[in-house]
Amino acid sequence: MAEGGRSESSTALPADARGVTARRIVLGTQLRRLRENAGISRSDAGYMIRASDSKVSRLELGRVAFKERDIADLLTMYGVSDAEEREQFLEMVRKANEPGWWRRFTDVIPSWFQEFVGLEESASRIHTYELQFVPGLLQTEAYVRAVLTRGRPDYAPPDTEKRIHLRMQRQALITGPNPPRYWAVVDESVLRRPIGGRRVLREQLQFLLDQSKQPHITIQIVPTQLSGYAAEGPFQLLRFAEPELPDVVYIEHLGGAVMLDGVEEIEIFSRALDRLTVDAETPDRSRQMLAKIIAEL
Repeated sequence: MAEGGRSESSTALPADARGVTARRIVLGTQLRRLRENAGISRSDAGYMIRASDSKVSRLELGRVAFKERDIADLLTMYGVSDAEEREQFLEMVRKANEPGWWRRFTDVIPSWFQEFVGLEESASRIHTYELQFVPGLLQTEAYVRAVLTRGRPDYAPPDTEKRIHLRMQRQALITGPNPPRYWAVVDESVLRRPIGGRRVLREQLQFLLDQSKQPHITIQIVPTQLSGYAAEGPFQLLRFAEPELPDVVYIEHLGGAVMLDGVEEIEIFSRALDRLTVDAETPDRSRQMLAKIIAEL
């Protein structure tokens, strides 16, 4: 596997946005509010910077890179004349244009997954549900290799090692300083599926057990008898500290992935998570289950 706004302030630009994806979205949202408050259409804003209204729309959604000259011109058009305030915006432009660490992996990951990785590193809370594999951010290197090679490391594709390195880099998000809150609900069948063989699985389960003791990580196991009732497949729900960033649900499939941020869609998956956490064993009982299965291996 690859793996609602509250503030209406038009000038507050949080300096501590976690990643470049978050910075772009926050900056775009602030620019949209400035434009709307000034009563200026997207077409007129586009004319100012020699671009189409659709380009302005993409800027405001944080989906394209920003040019300092364009943003300076827009700020002038929107009536932002205070030097300190303008510099705040331009500094945000510079930070938003910094390349994400994952850019060096663009040859092995599709564009849709790059967008997810950018959001993942920006999240303050990550909720995940898995019923086939150990969640990606909790996989050991040997387990990752077994998944990517389908248990046949001798026939590994040439880009396997780079993909493994990418997974390990992503894992630093929850093992490094200032990690997000990470909550994983895992189906019991995942713990008994011999990915990579007994030794690899035992090492993986021990890693899960160790990580479950971290204060920012919660792991719950859904017992077999309650499996499959609350959700049809795996998904992740990302929540953000920045009020401009809506919650995002990420669902992967064989041909790609979808990301949902509609209010009703988020509500559906939030309710599913609530049900899953109720059906699952408590974190303490889940640790006991992990220890028991490890002993059996």
